[in-house]
Amino acid sequence: MDDIVRKAMAKWPDVPHCYGWLALDARGYWRLRDEAAQQHNLPGDKVAHVALLAFINRNYLHDAAGRWYFQNGPQRVYVNLEATPYIARTDPQQGFVLQTGTVLDHIQAAWLTDQGQLVLQSGEQVAQVDDRDLALCLAQLQSNGAAVDDETLLEWLAHPVPPSVLILPYREQRIVLGRLSAGSLPVYFSFEQYPQAHV
Repeated sequence: MDDIVRKAMAKWPDVPHCYGWLALDARGYWRLRDEAAQQHNLPGDKVAHVALLAFINRNYLHDAAGRWYFQNGPQRVYVNLEATPYIARTDPQQGFVLQTGTVLDHIQAAWLTDQGQLVLQSGEQVAQVDDRDLALCLAQLQSNGAAVDDETLLEWLAHPVPPSVLILPYREQRIVLGRLSAGSLPVYFSFEQYPQAHV
């Protein structure tokens, strides 16, 4: 967290929190949602200002209730999450990189959802992979030491108990993929997708 933010929080400790005005979409874009966007359930405008993006990324946190927020000076701006608290993209040199710019050096676990999303966990960072990078990731999957073809992948997704083990190689790791339903992600990872004020 920026030092200027800490000082603002100390100076104005009772500023009301803000809900619904900021969102993170499933491709890792921060979106500002004005009243019209909120009323009509629109995604909002992408944040493009480089300094503002960096400020949001440096001050992105969560509370004990699993509500993610951007600490904007003394005010918490709670974030609506289209997918997960982080979105990962692939980089040829760095591997998986979060929307905040953090590189995932180690992945503890990975899952495929029933809707075909790839979800990664590294500590408290839970990230769905940007769908534009998904085909590249799926092409890396292995089973019994061989590449996984489309038929094998579809069969794996179709069965409640997968008929084979799928491996996601990443750096020196070989991560066994688990299965989750897309709708269970907020409960499974203890985050609020659309934070509301707790009364």
